[in-house]
Amino acid sequence: QVQVVESGGGLVQAGESLRLSCAASGRIFSIIRMAWYRQPPGKQRELVALITNGGSTDYADSVKGRFTISRGNVKNTVFLQMNSLKPEDTAVYFCVPEIVQRELERATDYWGQGTQVTVSS
Repeated sequence: QVQVVESGGGLVQAGESLRLSCAASGRIFSIIRMAWYRQPPGKQRELVALITNGGSTDYADSVKGRFTISRGNVKNTVFLQMNSLKPEDTAVYFCVPEIVQRELERATDYWGQGTQVTVSS
């Protein structure tokens, strides 16, 4: 059993910032990577950013230079710092850790419930 909880969403104006937080808990042997996805209204989910257990990061072109993903000091936590927000960043944001629950098992993605980010113009 794994729980993934996101927080930090809200309503902001264009140009402002938000910081999303995510914590994974439960039966976790290791986490391969942690990612943030988003789903804008009426659109498909898309990968926003990810960070591997080695610290490598990757970003969608649309957020490069504005968003930063980082791991927290508390184990199994990750943050998404979002600066210079735009109306097109409006979406539900999901934290998705890729987790190995037991040694030698395959990794599985676990999805949180999501947190709403709304950016007004």
